[in-house]
Amino acid sequence: MTTQQTSDAELATQPAAYWTGVAYEALIAFTRARQADLGFTQPQFWLLRNLSKNDISLDGHGMTIPELRQAMGSYLRAEDDLETEAEVLLERGWLSRDGEGLLWITESGEEARLDIKRHAPEIRDRIHRGIDDADYVTALRVLQQMIRNTGSTLV
Repeated sequence: MTTQQTSDAELATQPAAYWTGVAYEALIAFTRARQADLGFTQPQFWLLRNLSKNDISLDGHGMTIPELRQAMGSYLRAEDDLETEAEVLLERGWLSRDGEGLLWITESGEEARLDIKRHAPEIRDRIHRGIDDADYVTALRVLQQMIRNTGSTLV
């Protein structure tokens, strides 16, 4: 039987940890491939977001690579090299670096962040194709309850 033909009774016995891991890897790979097709990487987008006062940064103050790595610690992957990604953005003129080693988003970097951001809905729509919003919300609530059931806290 394929996964699509698996009965509800059989699905109920399968390990959620396995399927959440498979889903995580598939979603990350898909998202990163779409972003690469558009000419940027997910870590580059995160760098711009974390340095923009119009996004994640509270004050738009420059940050060092170690500070950025710490700020992104919950979603960086082991293979993400922020120094290399920042160098690309420096070459594009989207970031600048001051004498203290702080990275700052430039005006063209802010424009790029906004341009990159406008692609997020089409990536999300592709991932959510055929999934009713109510089903999506239910799936997330189930995962959140499983997290609580293990004694972990939600981020």
